Amino acid sequence: MKLHPARIALPFFSRRLIAVAAFALCTGQALAAEPFVVKDIRVEGIQRTEAGTVFSYLPVRVGETFTDEKGAAAIKALYATGFFKDVRIEAEGNVLVVMVEERPAIAGVDFSGIKEFDKDQLTKALKEIGLAESRIFDKAMVDRAEQELKRQYLSRGLYGAKVTTTVTPIERNRVNINFAVDEGDAARIKQITFVGNKVYSDKELRELVNLTTPGWFTWYTKSDQYTKQKLTGDIESIKSHYLNSGYLEMQVESTQVSITPDKKNIYITININEGEKFKVADVKLEGELLGREAELKSLLELKKGDVYSGERLAESVKKISERMGTFGYAFANVNANPDIDREKREVAFTVFIDPGKRVYVRRVNVAGNTITRDEVVRREFRQFESSWYDGDKIKNSRNRVDRLGYFNEVNIETPEVPGTTDQVDVNVAVVEKPTGTLSLGAGFSSSERMTLSASIHQANAFGSGKTIGLDVNTSKYNRTIAVSHVDPYVTDDGISRSIEVFYRTSRPPLLNTGEYKIVTAGGSVHHGVPFSDLDTVFFGVGVENTKVTTYRGFGAADGGNGSFIDSPLVYQNYVRDFGGRQSGCTINCIETAATTSFPLSVAWQRDSRDSVLTPTVGQYQRANLEVAAFGDQRYYRGVYQYQHFQPLFKTMTLAFNGEVDYGAGIGSKPYPVFKNFYAGGIGSVRGFEGSSLGERSSPTPSNAQGDALGGSKRLIANVEFQVPFSGRDRSLRWFTFVDAGNVFSEHQKIKAGDLRYSAGLGLSWISPIGPLKISYGKPLNAKQGDLTQNFQFQLGTGF
Repeated sequence: MKLHPARIALPFFSRRLIAVAAFALCTGQALAAEPFVVKDIRVEGIQRTEAGTVFSYLPVRVGETFTDEKGAAAIKALYATGFFKDVRIEAEGNVLVVMVEERPAIAGVDFSGIKEFDKDQLTKALKEIGLAESRIFDKAMVDRAEQELKRQYLSRGLYGAKVTTTVTPIERNRVNINFAVDEGDAARIKQITFVGNKVYSDKELRELVNLTTPGWFTWYTKSDQYTKQKLTGDIESIKSHYLNSGYLEMQVESTQVSITPDKKNIYITININEGEKFKVADVKLEGELLGREAELKSLLELKKGDVYSGERLAESVKKISERMGTFGYAFANVNANPDIDREKREVAFTVFIDPGKRVYVRRVNVAGNTITRDEVVRREFRQFESSWYDGDKIKNSRNRVDRLGYFNEVNIETPEVPGTTDQVDVNVAVVEKPTGTLSLGAGFSSSERMTLSASIHQANAFGSGKTIGLDVNTSKYNRTIAVSHVDPYVTDDGISRSIEVFYRTSRPPLLNTGEYKIVTAGGSVHHGVPFSDLDTVFFGVGVENTKVTTYRGFGAADGGNGSFIDSPLVYQNYVRDFGGRQSGCTINCIETAATTSFPLSVAWQRDSRDSVLTPTVGQYQRANLEVAAFGDQRYYRGVYQYQHFQPLFKTMTLAFNGEVDYGAGIGSKPYPVFKNFYAGGIGSVRGFEGSSLGERSSPTPSNAQGDALGGSKRLIANVEFQVPFSGRDRSLRWFTFVDAGNVFSEHQKIKAGDLRYSAGLGLSWISPIGPLKISYGKPLNAKQGDLTQNFQFQLGTGF
């Protein structure tokens, strides 16, 4: 086959005849051309397409006989490629000439005026349907893309959006495509009206739906922008509310959505037929009950005489299905059939149970972990391969993986193994997140005092599940360097080990420079032993060398500026109790005491929360006892913390945190003052300066308020009402809170009247560098001498 640059001159009629004959064959006409043996084939009109591509679609080769049927087949095949908008076949003697006109190629696709969507995502979406650079231009496809873009704007409430598509021809038979968008303003919901509702008022029903009229936060939630999907979801919420209140036959008969001519305001009308309220006449079980009728019946949420509730009925069916899953019946069929008596307004239910075949797990598959090693996820699983399916173990496994804190999402699916009826795979899909955490804490007060702290921790280092931490504080008053390492699986049984080495120096803050100095160096090793999936017991031992220095005199520790310095009495007493040595007592008196202790610790932790960072349900408890029975210091220190998370409504959470701490000396030894507990600020009582509550040292000329000394006893209580900003996305939430707490010295009794209270609101965000919490708190019973601090934030905080 050859591609000839010149056409052989033959009579026009002979060339035209074949083209007409081929067309006639395609259309079923009787016109025909004489067959001939092809001596050569020439392709004309191609610019980008290779001649070999055209040859590959021709049903005839050089030396073969060309017929009308082959001509028609060639034209059809070349048109079907989509590369050409015109195809003709002619003959010049015995040379077959294929004449084509190529479709333009797309040189580029561009967007202008688009703010609502990401341009890169739009470009990617168009590429998937064939509308992209170097692809063949198809006007019909461009029109469909334009209509789809308009539809996407309508789905976001931008009814005034206009899309203008421009196709610009350029050299070499190419075109540029530009989608110019005038987005306009989003149409807002002006009014939502309910018709036919008698049991519940319009106000009560509006509280059930996500669609709203414009408000303070609708710029973020966009709940004042109408979409069909949102309205469908709201209708289901209204139905569920009625069904849960006994209105078994409630119906939303119709909805009307109208928009003003200027396309700025939307009016929604929802027509409701409430029906009658029903009570439950009876609930009974039938089917294969596996000899566990009493156990399964105890799972029923609905009882005889109760007002019908669709939610409680669905929960009953779910619990029975899940319980069957714990016995290995992963595909149990549980259905509740109603028997309605409209005259008595009663409904009876028969719950039919069909367990199906008992199922076992063939394989556990982990996906999405590009950094985290498979074993880090697998060792948290309590559902094993080649064992009977257990729904509780799978749910517990999912929660354990989520509590690692390494993933934004943890999803589990249990598809049936193709070709079997008694096997499933457990597919774990995770979405990883950055596990390096930079923790910062700061507070600002009316007196312009500021405190800062910082640390950096790399959890899941190198995907191993181990944590490496470095705490560094270079402030003038609290200098710290601490290195820690945590291995959660020293053994295959899940025994953990944490090691910490630290060096800390602390002085009184700001205006009290030089009144005392505490230097502590030491380290500790702790092991955690899991006794159940929720309970872990920790054992540890440490060593601490502490040097406390006190000052009394003029310019004792600040370069001799002449001001009188006097350390707090509790520190002076501590130094004297432990044989402090005096030096330079002519004008200034400096005393130092060095002690060494070997604290032993035992702790218990129970964690049933569904998530570490954004828990919505579950409990967390921690009890820790630290005892130093050997060395210079003799003391014990106990801490107990309890957290409870209770879901409310659809997305809201009520969170409670309580903490009780107590410390005392052993025998004749005093309790170390530097082991005191502190209260105030985020994590304890917001609205008060961090660590400022409790007894204070005596005022000095340089510090009229004295220093907060903390106390050996502490009581803290926090309640938060947490609400996500948008739907079920809990990474950004606002909350209201009430805090209570204080610290008490050894000679004080814990009294409710001495507690400090505060209330306020705040914002929490799971940021890329750690959890951020901002709060504005108002003290409710601040006493004289208390230091208040309304605005506070912390990056890296927990509760």
